[in-house]
Amino acid sequence: MSGYEDDEAAAGGAGRRGLWIEEPALRRRMPDPVRESAVRSVLIVSLTLIQATIAFYLTLAASWLALPMALGAIAATVAATWGVLDVWITRQAWNQRHGVVSAPSSTAHSHRREARRASRTARASAPARIRRDDGPLTAFGRR
Repeated sequence: MSGYEDDEAAAGGAGRRGLWIEEPALRRRMPDPVRESAVRSVLIVSLTLIQATIAFYLTLAASWLALPMALGAIAATVAATWGVLDVWITRQAWNQRHGVVSAPSSTAHSHRREARRASRTARASAPARIRRDDGPLTAFGRR
């Protein structure tokens, strides 16, 4: 069976073929705020690259527009840097607010359990603390 015939069989009809074949996603979808920030960043960076290219060609052509375009490209580079940082900060904030799903391994459990046992035995074997009793407290909390 060829690939085309497989597609026909998957579509369920003879001569009918679907436009696409559903495949499971390899990675989970980004959270909405992070995705919005990433799209905004890609747009800003692409416009910056276009503006820098136009400024370069205007410089080669010795046009009077070269200087304003170069200054605009520098400003757009600052904005593009901010856009990329915005993606990174938004992603970090999302991870902090919503947490990363993780489960400690069994070795982490056993290490923590042993540390708790050791601290309990150290507390139990330590000599009792001597408390100073300077008498009753006064109205202002002084002795």
